[in-house]
Amino acid sequence: MKHIRNVKFTRLFAGLLTSLLFAALAVPLGAQPAPASRPGQGFGPVYEAAHETTLNGTIQQVVTKHTVGSPAGMHLLVAGPRGLVDAHVGPFLSKQTKEALHTGTPVQIVGAMTSLHGRNYLLARELNVGGSTVTVRSERGLLSPVPSARVRRARSKKTSQPEPNGGAR
Repeated sequence: MKHIRNVKFTRLFAGLLTSLLFAALAVPLGAQPAPASRPGQGFGPVYEAAHETTLNGTIQQVVTKHTVGSPAGMHLLVAGPRGLVDAHVGPFLSKQTKEALHTGTPVQIVGAMTSLHGRNYLLARELNVGGSTVTVRSERGLLSPVPSARVRRARSKKTSQPEPNGGAR
């Protein structure tokens, strides 16, 4: 009986020492500084709200085909006071907004410049075209999807229904 306890203790002790050895090997021996990180880094380019700018110009080209290395979604090549700017407006514009965007149309874009794979892009947050303002991104830089027609109908029905109790008295 005593021999069985010693064997169990020895196996337990050997297992703990082996675990400790693997844990020690898993920890890097030389501490290295963490790489510099940018706030909001995740999928796609980083939007820096602190560097927002407003671009007034004319659309020179509407680019709907994705090119490798560029942010996914629609791009507008806009001629402005600083020359030709590639403005990323994303993949979520409504059909009505897309139809309003064509060569020669004056636009105002509020957004932040970023660099991706050696090229500069204006990440649009707001797009003003034809007298209407479209929100492309939130103030934190997240793309804002356009609600589907079904969601818009449901929202309008919800807001247009009278109070079930007949309203305030």
